[in-house]
Amino acid sequence: MAHIIVFGNEKGGSGKSTTCMHVATALVRMGFTVGGLDLDLRQRSFGRYVENRRATIAREALELPVPDYRELPEAAPEDVPEGENPMDFRISRLVGELAGNDFIVIDCPGSHTRASQVAHSLADTLVTPLNDSFIDFDLLARIDPQTMKVLGPSIYSEMVWSARQLRARAGLKPIDWIVLRNRMGAQQMHNKRKVGSALEELSRRIGFRVAPGFSERVIFRELFPRGLTLLDLKDIGVENLNMSNIAARQELRELVKELKLPGVDVTF
Repeated sequence: MAHIIVFGNEKGGSGKSTTCMHVATALVRMGFTVGGLDLDLRQRSFGRYVENRRATIAREALELPVPDYRELPEAAPEDVPEGENPMDFRISRLVGELAGNDFIVIDCPGSHTRASQVAHSLADTLVTPLNDSFIDFDLLARIDPQTMKVLGPSIYSEMVWSARQLRARAGLKPIDWIVLRNRMGAQQMHNKRKVGSALEELSRRIGFRVAPGFSERVIFRELFPRGLTLLDLKDIGVENLNMSNIAARQELRELVKELKLPGVDVTF
């Protein structure tokens, strides 16, 4: 069965779909087969990213690796087994179709939905990108505004806990949960340290690993319309990468290493 990587965060603007696309295409570049689906049926950022990539490949006659992205299929009422939730059935059917791949990547909506709950229960690896601020930290836990101490887990953390319990009852291996600190700026060092300390405290309480993600860079906004990633720049004729692009590639390399995916030896 494929190893399932779920990208989940109930707040938008954290770089979730960008991270999903970069991890998926990096794995394909390393020779793995990767299936993909986007459960954000409204915005479809990951889906549109792949569509942009396919259009660029066709338009510019490029040879670039592409994950096997599929749309979530509709299901006629008569096809859904009695007593089964239709969304559960649709997701299970597509995941079954993609199960022959080495990996499946799933991009979740930035909201609490049935689809997101199902995806989290399927996750072998859960990646939660987080903007490096206490506004986004609230996604994971409640904080005492006076002492900055962690008071308790958030609704999202409780959903992950429920997914872990479901997997345990089914005899599946535990979810490896990684929280990525995205968009860390060079300034506001005091705030960065406070967020880092709070994350470390919370990671010990509810069981996730903390890893560095992507810094805030203009290049990511420029890549999306063409469906490109950092690893494609030389393929499209960019011979001399600037320092920002080189640093971003290194961030991607370190990110994939931190995921500790089975059989993956980072080679890009």
